[in-house]
Amino acid sequence: MQKQKLKIGDIFVTLYVLAAFIMLIVPIKSELLDVLLACNIAVAFTIMFGCMFANEVLQMSFYPTILLFTTIFRIALNVSSTRLILSEGDAGNVVQTFGGYVGGGNLVIGVLVFIILIIVQFMIINKGSERVAEVTARFTLDAMPGKQMAIDADLNTGAITDEEAKRRRDKIQEESTFFGSMDGAVKYVKGDATAGLIITFINIVGGIAFGVVQQGLEIGEALSKYTILTIGDGLVSQIPSLLISLATGILVTKGSKEADFGTVLISQLFGAPKVMYLVGAVLAFLGIVTPLNAVVFVGLGLIFVVVGRVMAGTIETAEIEHEADEEEAAAEEIRQPENVTSLLQVDPIELEFGYGIIPLADVNQGGDLLDRVVMIRRQIALELGTVVPIIRLRDNIQLNPNQYIIKIKGVQVSEGEILFDHYMAMNPGYVEEEITGIPTFEPSFHLPAIWITEGQRERAESMGYTVVDPPSIIATHLTEIIRQYISELLTRQDVQSLVDNLKETNPSLVEELYPKLLGLGEIQKVLQNLLKEGISIRDLLTIFETLADYATTTRDTDILTEYVRQSLKRAISGKFFPANETTSVVTLDPKLEQEIMASVKQTEQGAYLTLDPAKTKSIMDSLSIEVKKLEDLGKIPLVITSPIVRAYFKKLTEDYYKDLVVVSYNEVESTVELQSVGMVTA
Repeated sequence: MQKQKLKIGDIFVTLYVLAAFIMLIVPIKSELLDVLLACNIAVAFTIMFGCMFANEVLQMSFYPTILLFTTIFRIALNVSSTRLILSEGDAGNVVQTFGGYVGGGNLVIGVLVFIILIIVQFMIINKGSERVAEVTARFTLDAMPGKQMAIDADLNTGAITDEEAKRRRDKIQEESTFFGSMDGAVKYVKGDATAGLIITFINIVGGIAFGVVQQGLEIGEALSKYTILTIGDGLVSQIPSLLISLATGILVTKGSKEADFGTVLISQLFGAPKVMYLVGAVLAFLGIVTPLNAVVFVGLGLIFVVVGRVMAGTIETAEIEHEADEEEAAAEEIRQPENVTSLLQVDPIELEFGYGIIPLADVNQGGDLLDRVVMIRRQIALELGTVVPIIRLRDNIQLNPNQYIIKIKGVQVSEGEILFDHYMAMNPGYVEEEITGIPTFEPSFHLPAIWITEGQRERAESMGYTVVDPPSIIATHLTEIIRQYISELLTRQDVQSLVDNLKETNPSLVEELYPKLLGLGEIQKVLQNLLKEGISIRDLLTIFETLADYATTTRDTDILTEYVRQSLKRAISGKFFPANETTSVVTLDPKLEQEIMASVKQTEQGAYLTLDPAKTKSIMDSLSIEVKKLEDLGKIPLVITSPIVRAYFKKLTEDYYKDLVVVSYNEVESTVELQSVGMVTA
């Protein structure tokens, strides 16, 4: 167990709380009570000024706990002073001074002042603070989802970094916790005021009874003596309580979460020259026309006019200086040599669009494209087990208004065009009746489609057409492009993050594999090979265990990939072979498999095929015929081979058939039913 060093702050807080409990039990002398009452007043002023000048409410994040501690301490002081008042008829210098000085020696005035303080605190400040804290807590919690979405949107557009997004999310969580705690902590202040009233009543009644019965005083004399002491005790505890109530009100009513209290308050009250002129004119008018004191009102009016003139001059000077600073900054920017370092950064994924598509990406105009981009990243993470890099969204005036392009590492890889306020209708293959519209092609899979209007949408859906809106078209297209290039987007840094995450739960496995058996680059190659063929790397534990088993015999990443694929056969079967259904496949001629293996040449850089071009063409022609059989049946093109040939046959065909799925017999679960519809020959 880690040793925790006791700090000075810990000692102080411990003594503060411990002193409160001691006072509740042990009688203390009036001299010590004077010291503790003075400390209580000092703490109250410290809290109030701290709340006033806190730039951010989270700077007082422990305020609910502070309220609890100060309330307990104040109640303990009340108990100690009550004990002294009732037992000795003397509660020390502080209580006596407050009781006599505040009332000016007059019992009635002292009572009235005390009642006024109680009313102000209990009925005004406490009541208002309680309501504001309740409403603020409710609205803060309700606003959390919207704030989270705003952060995700800024993150996807590149306005903030991952670190900044994490900091903002943590801040939102802290704010919700703080205001939720404040909603309950304000009840401490309200309860403290109520307790003060009850203790005051007990002191007066008990004091009079004690003075008359025990000390033999007259009722009037006992009333005067103990009422003054009680008022002093009430004031000396209620004034700090009032200060803390005021601090609570300041903290929960701050309009801005980040604000310099004094500066903002003064600037908002006295920062408008026009307001100063009007107030000055009204005061001067009242001093001249009415019987009010002309010297006071006219003088005060002139002061407001002078302050307004000074503020106007200050504002004009500030505007001139601001314009001069902007011109100087612009000139300095022109004179400086261009900083090309920022231009060297290449974004992994970019979505650029014309100005006609801006409404789809603008949240203020009801666009939800940013939200869809966030969902794409989550979908890919769940589907393939890898984190998609930040997707940058930018408008490009050089594009056609309704055009968009997708870039991978700064190079355009695909494009599309949409019609705003239209829908794309696609025939799934069984709709016989045609609908009128503008012919087009769906950008993701290049299927024939038709642009239709909003009025045609219901009719098209009733006829059986698949109807999608423009944001869905763009999101689907972007998702398919990411799936296609996800292996290229997996960097060594991404792999390091995956390794670090796995190390938290399986440290022995990671230490065995990396870096002893395989380097980070070799692990990256294996994961890229899997992603390239659409195999999820989410089960990283199984992948690493397989690599640890076979990396001792070979470091060839292609061979290691085949071993990993075989260990993931349940996932591969679930992806390509539907349960309770016979899957149609194409097989390879055993002779062709032997020819392929005979043409494999091993080098230090890896293995490659040395097939004759004519032989390759013959194989591709045969494969084309067999694949067409599967497509005519409405099945995905799927070839099954022996384990030793699979990787090489995939490399041979990937330039001709990018969507061709090639699996080996060892990657198929024993429960899967296969039906061969043809055989690829040479």
